[in-house]
Amino acid sequence: MKIPFSPPDITEAEIEEVAEALRSGWITTGPKTKELEREVAAFCGTNRAVCLNSQTACGEMTLRVLGVGEGDEVITSAYTYTASASVVCHVGAKLVLVDTQKDSLEMDYDKLEAAITEKTKVIIPVDLGGVPCDYDRIFSIVEKKKALFHPTNELQKAIGRVIVMADAAHAFGATWKGRPVGSIADFSNFSFHAVKNFTTAEGGAATWRSIEGVDDEALYHQYQLLSLHGQSKDALAKTQLGAWEYDIVGPWYKCNMTDVTAAIGLAQMKRYKGLLERRKEIIGKYDAALKPLGIEVLDHYSEKHQSSGHLYITRIPGITLEQRHEIIVKMAEAGIACNVHYKPLPMMTAYKNLGFDIQDYPNAYERFANEITLPLHTKLTDEEVDYVAEQYSKIVKEYLAC
Repeated sequence: MKIPFSPPDITEAEIEEVAEALRSGWITTGPKTKELEREVAAFCGTNRAVCLNSQTACGEMTLRVLGVGEGDEVITSAYTYTASASVVCHVGAKLVLVDTQKDSLEMDYDKLEAAITEKTKVIIPVDLGGVPCDYDRIFSIVEKKKALFHPTNELQKAIGRVIVMADAAHAFGATWKGRPVGSIADFSNFSFHAVKNFTTAEGGAATWRSIEGVDDEALYHQYQLLSLHGQSKDALAKTQLGAWEYDIVGPWYKCNMTDVTAAIGLAQMKRYKGLLERRKEIIGKYDAALKPLGIEVLDHYSEKHQSSGHLYITRIPGITLEQRHEIIVKMAEAGIACNVHYKPLPMMTAYKNLGFDIQDYPNAYERFANEITLPLHTKLTDEEVDYVAEQYSKIVKEYLAC
């Protein structure tokens, strides 16, 4: 067998929706993008959503909507992909990284609390693998530290404490205590990249909880301005009779979603409940085969949360970096592509250059050192799932026996 790591699940429904967009003449931001925004908002239980060209763009535009910049501090996890942190650098704020808990991929919440200063404006928790963070704990921390918060604009003043902006790149479709991710954090940013559960090829969406005293439409309009050159009208609005004229209200950015990509998302939305259910089935099969061997896996489903089932992250206790590499090579020789999620940011050149040192993040390093991610996607057949589990079990047993 040849089992790829994460191919997109595209059917004739997506192809036909894209063809319809191409035939319509609307291939940039237009009616399909606006419809996808409405559907994302309804799915997440929010009043509004903004679709842009990536989660990274959503994260950066959200920080800019919040007025975060030079002199501010933003905290995120050391154990994540660069997009959680790079957006902080984009807006000129100081990046603060927090280690993970001893036996978890979540941030160490005690260290998070200790890291908050009078300069902290935003925390970026990461719903890694599609598993929601402990939002109760995070919100209790920002409430406890409320006295340290010094707002510098009206939106920050309306929120009145450190803002929780979730990197929910993996978590579209996840729930926390029965509430959909997207409606829990103050702001949430999703990825619809090609390898994600729900895809628009390239793309993402930002959602937010309604804030007392703040107009959701005004926030939506601010995202539109920031993401399309500061132009006061989008292309769709300019097509109205006599409505050609527009203003540029700021020298801003270009990261809008197109109708061609939104079309993929509209077709995916019709199928998404079934895609999530299939992922849950696959995770159940993997868990049943691997957990009895002593392989550590993420807790995707509990009374408190339901994961989106984005990544099947495993840890092999006691193995070395070299042994981890050997296992991945042996899986590849069996026709199975595996991956590693993630190499902690302080190990990366860009973040070393910012002064971060992996020695200050021992738990994150320990999580990384023996992590292997198995294929988890809805193109897998039951036969392929069984094959992956069988091969992994057989290979890993040799190392567990040592």
